[in-house]
Amino acid sequence: MSMNAARERSGILVAGEINADLICQGYREFPRPGREVLVDQFEMTLGSASAICAVGLARLGSRTAFAGKVGADLWGGYCTEFLARFGVDTSMVVKDPALQTGITISVSSEADRALITYLGAIRELRESDVTDAMLARFGHLHVSSFFLQEGLRPGLEKLFSRATALGLTTSLDTGFDPAEEWGPGLAEVLSVTDVFLPNEVELAAISGSDGILEALRSLENGRTITAAKLGAKGAAALVDGKLVECPPLAVKPVDTTGAGDSFNAGFLHSWVRGETVRTCLRAGVFTGGKSTEAMGGTGSQPDGETLEAYLQSVRAAK
Repeated sequence: MSMNAARERSGILVAGEINADLICQGYREFPRPGREVLVDQFEMTLGSASAICAVGLARLGSRTAFAGKVGADLWGGYCTEFLARFGVDTSMVVKDPALQTGITISVSSEADRALITYLGAIRELRESDVTDAMLARFGHLHVSSFFLQEGLRPGLEKLFSRATALGLTTSLDTGFDPAEEWGPGLAEVLSVTDVFLPNEVELAAISGSDGILEALRSLENGRTITAAKLGAKGAAALVDGKLVECPPLAVKPVDTTGAGDSFNAGFLHSWVRGETVRTCLRAGVFTGGKSTEAMGGTGSQPDGETLEAYLQSVRAAK
């Protein structure tokens, strides 16, 4: 492969869901049925785990493209324009007049959030929609929201296998399972996944263990690196059977929406460049932490220079 061809294959393709987020932030009491509560702030912005990760990658300087489906409606136009504004290639996003773009309502505080989602077009992407010709332009394939992507999920093992055969590496963030069944088919997908990016709740549910070390060991399959996002406890992964931990970033969070997706962006941006898992964890913790300093998943995502300056400061301190 020529140097130019290698550069062309160095980008990241994100295949997944796109929706808008309507964020209600700063409640005194969480809403209960039959009751109305007031919030301090409201913002409409780009939502969805996949799209937030894609913007984070592009802002860090990774060549990033998106494959997905939206409706030919106001929300679909808003979301694709938002992606393009930050440099994400949206030429593989299909606008289908027969579909409605998904919407998520986020009720958020400094500590946590609850989500209400209308899936709409989120469930319509299929394995066959991501062709070999599309994959061949990239070096890495990332998929988020395994449980929400009802159309893609049954064919994801095949998609990752095709990507691997074409020389791509792969990564997966399942997100939360609304049915809380945590399968089936996940183990088979993980067997063809290079990087798995669960949060603490997802890790415990999938592994059946509340202990981080035990949970990570239970997921070892000889291929997959599992990088666990632990919120206020930072992040952790197993490397050659040994636990590698990264402390949290000291921040004053405004909104935690999309923090895990921004972590994914930082981790993958470093990982595809051949950095150590420890450095990738540091990058993820930094980008995830910084993303909480403004409303919405993309409001305060850092750029590549800011991330590199942080990583250099950590190396100097060590």
